[in-house]
Amino acid sequence: MAREKKPVHRVQMTEGKRNIIHQLLEEYDIQSAEDIQDALKDLLGGTIKEMMKAEMDDHLGYEKSERSDSDDYRNGYKRKRVNSRYGSMEIEVPQDRKSTFEPQVVKKRQKDISDIDQKIISMYAKGMTTRQISETIEDIYGFETSEGFISDVTDKILPQIEDWQNRPLDEVYPILYIDAIHYSVRDNGVIRKLAAYVILGINAEGKKEVLTIRIGENESSKYWLSVLNELKNRGVKDILIICADGLTGIKEAIAAAFPKTEYQRCIVHQVRNTLKYVPDKDRKAFATDLKTIYQAADEKKALAALDRVTEKWTPKYPNSMKRWKDNWDAISPIFKFSAMVRKVIYTTNAIESLNSTYRKLNRQRSVFPSDTALLKALYLATFEATKKWTTTIRNWAQVYGELSIMYEGRLPE
Repeated sequence: MAREKKPVHRVQMTEGKRNIIHQLLEEYDIQSAEDIQDALKDLLGGTIKEMMKAEMDDHLGYEKSERSDSDDYRNGYKRKRVNSRYGSMEIEVPQDRKSTFEPQVVKKRQKDISDIDQKIISMYAKGMTTRQISETIEDIYGFETSEGFISDVTDKILPQIEDWQNRPLDEVYPILYIDAIHYSVRDNGVIRKLAAYVILGINAEGKKEVLTIRIGENESSKYWLSVLNELKNRGVKDILIICADGLTGIKEAIAAAFPKTEYQRCIVHQVRNTLKYVPDKDRKAFATDLKTIYQAADEKKALAALDRVTEKWTPKYPNSMKRWKDNWDAISPIFKFSAMVRKVIYTTNAIESLNSTYRKLNRQRSVFPSDTALLKALYLATFEATKKWTTTIRNWAQVYGELSIMYEGRLPE
């Protein structure tokens, strides 16, 4: 799909604008684009000063030239340095004797007037490091920002992340996907690999929703039980199918937290784990043979295909098919469903598109300075990706209908 072009701003020249431009040229002796920037910076400072003078008039209830019986009055100006889109600059802030004046144009303690916070967060969401953001701001706006300052700005979203991680969830999710992506994170001077576990749900309306992101814990049935109990504490009462790779302890945790839930081994991961034992020259033919297993009409035919593929390839690649037989109890549930429902479950298109967004973070940052920095980046990347999630899963009405029959009484009418 072609990217939508942004509307082009077209200057509508009026007589008033033309007069202002002539006055600017005379007042500032403009010879270059840099001169224009300096002129605009000066005009911005003067405009802010005049606006705050008007605010002070409103605060005191009388203009400077008027007499008043009020015991509060103007008390000169205080210089204040702020950052603007035209660079660092000084402005003059009106003062009153009682120090009760609260300017709104540039608020007290406000150091930036260029909406820089949102720009920083946007750049962070796109995977830029604090150093890259700092350098970009200096290039564009002409003032320095430390990496610590950038980190402080992005820390402002930590309460949002906490609220998001604790928000109430739906009572029933037809399908949940659990996947992991690994990142390098610095911990007390040592770089180690941490897993970011993403739980994505398909709700009863057929829309995708990231339920939570967990970082850095060791996989175990105890860990996964705590994750699933967290979902229960946020309102989830039932999950029909959980699709995941062979995460340590996940099967036992599902049985304890949601005893009625079907655990489906992720077919995409199963195929990938098989093909990693196979060199390029045989990979395409091997992958074609694997399709005869997971696309079989029923489990009986799938088992027959499994035997054929195992007999054909095991002599050449002894370890390639072992996991299919070992994991068959978690692979086989898929054969209860129609091809349409299987496609929703095993293709994992829903989570793969999200993972492509997360993988960009790995390409852009070789090492994250902390697990908190990783969480911030993942949250912002998730927010950016999910803004586009406005449609339902394809053929969801038919899928929902089949699941309603298969799991009678467990889905909302």
